[in-house]
Amino acid sequence: MSKLAVMAMILILMASGAHAAIETAPAIDLNCESAILLEPESGQVIFELQADERRQVASVTKIMAILLACEAVDQGRASVDDIVVVSSRASGMGGSQVLLDTGEKQPLGILIKSMIVASANDAAVAVGEYLYGSEKAFVERMNERAKELGMLDTNFVNPTGLTASGQFTTARDVARMSMELIKHGLFFDYSTIWMDTIDHGDGRITELTNTNRLTRLYEGCDGIKTGSTSEAGYCLSASAVRNGMRLIAVVLGADTSKERFSVASEMLDYGFANYTTYEVAKEGAKVRGMLPVKAGSSEAVELCIGSDMTLLMSKNDAQNISVTPTVPEYIVAPVEKGQIVGRVVVLLDDREIGEVPIVAASDVPRRGYADSWRILFRRWYA
Repeated sequence: MSKLAVMAMILILMASGAHAAIETAPAIDLNCESAILLEPESGQVIFELQADERRQVASVTKIMAILLACEAVDQGRASVDDIVVVSSRASGMGGSQVLLDTGEKQPLGILIKSMIVASANDAAVAVGEYLYGSEKAFVERMNERAKELGMLDTNFVNPTGLTASGQFTTARDVARMSMELIKHGLFFDYSTIWMDTIDHGDGRITELTNTNRLTRLYEGCDGIKTGSTSEAGYCLSASAVRNGMRLIAVVLGADTSKERFSVASEMLDYGFANYTTYEVAKEGAKVRGMLPVKAGSSEAVELCIGSDMTLLMSKNDAQNISVTPTVPEYIVAPVEKGQIVGRVVVLLDDREIGEVPIVAASDVPRRGYADSWRILFRRWYA
């Protein structure tokens, strides 16, 4: 059997049982204006409803504010123990709040928790001012980060989600920033807290209750964010994990609070009942066989998979995936470790749905004089 044939067989075994599916229309009735259901590891969408319609989303906007706070802590630019002094601007925020006073001092972690659990507008502004110097600079960074994440239908005017002219996003963009937020363990330190309190240090205590009731009522739900105003309707981005698979459901423009939770629950139920994830390829997995190297210090180089690939598969149609590896007959030195030398194309019913690179597993420098003698000697006496 040729090296290429062996490699094809191994990769097919790696991907056996895998199947990716994208439905062209919602599989269930969605009583809302806009929605999307996806699996975040692969980024695959199960179904969507007017997912690119620009809308105000109320406090769901805070997903980006929370993301920037989590990134600042994870990058070492701030600590949850940092003391934040609350400005008059922050303490004067209307809407949902934790009743911060001007001049009050709170640890950054408490303010982040207040945003996540209680959707506190005063905490959001205080965090933004502390991290970026002003609310304006914070909003500018929110918009920069949105562009970095490919959120091309989003514009932030404030970090709270309070109604403002020119502020909008979409269900797809909410899903994008939700996918980024769940990469941060700090978020999950707070997101499933159901009830808590904040001590203001002057004898006052504010009780916190999680605005996302699914964290208590839906099996596996561990976030993400609610929001509601008369302009936005009732909105929600919800994340849940079952049997090792995470799904994100975004619901925008529902008529009532109860309806948004009901729609999100039905979306998640459908996804968990009908789909599962399969690991098609694992970064670093060895590819059997070696690729010949011309003019190299070694005559061949080992190959491996260059990146992970996880696909969302229909439970009822798990046998329609195939993979087609492509590598050249040889490569010319020098070869660098990690250099892409081929690819594995993943097919669903003969339709290409993705690919992963095949890379060199080690360096192969150009052949020197001593290398030539060593190779010649090995051929004579092997």
